Amino acid sequence: MIDLKKFDAWLDDAGPAALVIREHLVPVEGSDGVLFPATFAAGDGFAGGYNVDHFADGKSVCLIDSVGSQANRIEPLFSKPGYSEMVPQIVVKAGDKLVNLLEAGHRAGDAIVRCSELQEEVRAGFVSVQRGNAEPLAKIAPTSLVFGAWDSRDTQAKLPRLIASTIRAFDVCELKRSAQYVPAAEYVKSGLLDEAADKKSKDVYAERGFIHVPSSGAPGGVIATSGIRRDASLHLAALRLLSAGENEARTLVLRRYILGLALTAFTSPPVGYLRQGCNLVADPDKPRDFSEVYSDGRRVNATVRHGDALEYARAAAKDFGVGNNRSVEFDKERAKKDISGEGTKGKSRKLEVRPQK
Repeated sequence: MIDLKKFDAWLDDAGPAALVIREHLVPVEGSDGVLFPATFAAGDGFAGGYNVDHFADGKSVCLIDSVGSQANRIEPLFSKPGYSEMVPQIVVKAGDKLVNLLEAGHRAGDAIVRCSELQEEVRAGFVSVQRGNAEPLAKIAPTSLVFGAWDSRDTQAKLPRLIASTIRAFDVCELKRSAQYVPAAEYVKSGLLDEAADKKSKDVYAERGFIHVPSSGAPGGVIATSGIRRDASLHLAALRLLSAGENEARTLVLRRYILGLALTAFTSPPVGYLRQGCNLVADPDKPRDFSEVYSDGRRVNATVRHGDALEYARAAAKDFGVGNNRSVEFDKERAKKDISGEGTKGKSRKLEVRPQK
């Protein structure tokens, strides 16, 4: 039988501030292989493309996968067999699509939840967190307590991320690529289509694949000359702020439950295939660092295997009492009220937060 007290030292105020993992990665092609980072739209003075920070000493850092993207890759783990029984499976039917809350970008604060019959229950959960009791929300959306959520359209409740993971490449050489689209036939020369009369018509021909289309100088990936690293943290100091109101016994049960989920996610094998042209694996020449980090700066080696974390999480979930699975419909009328502001009228102010025990 699993000992639920085995990680209680991490839940004590004298425990570590965080658990930290540092993993060195390489492209499957090798350490000098080309990888394709995430691309971002232009805005706020940013020209768009790769997010690369350049420094005065000539060094650079390129964002490969953001905190939000990493969280969205990890969280669906809890919908898989062997994990799904530890969290309530909340599914919203939106037209022909079934959306699991674990896949919703804003988690408990997402519009798809807000515009369903769960609206009042989730709102009450957010308000309860603001007032010092996270247990009601943990019965509906416990992974929102693990990966963070912001109820920005209603109560303004903010749940910090207990797990933060980011992948970056260091000292990158940026490459360009060019391409030429060649149509299957010479439609115009063969008399199959008329010559484009103006630029608008020519653009339509190009869009529909009837003429040659050159593409030059597009982002062509990067080479990380100083390596790629995934930095992940599990913020135990933030987890220790969670409580079940004044009930100390339930607070401990709640914290163990959330710790179990967080440890399971934190120790799970990371997703290596991020996108086309970016498939990363562990660097065999640089071992992973897994440490407990204390408030005084001490770093102590940590050894938690994923199987052990999962076993603990299952026991903690059983002790807590996992919320019920739910299937609900997206409500068009609620959505209309939400768009007009009627659905959150008088409830979008930030509520006063009482200090948590």
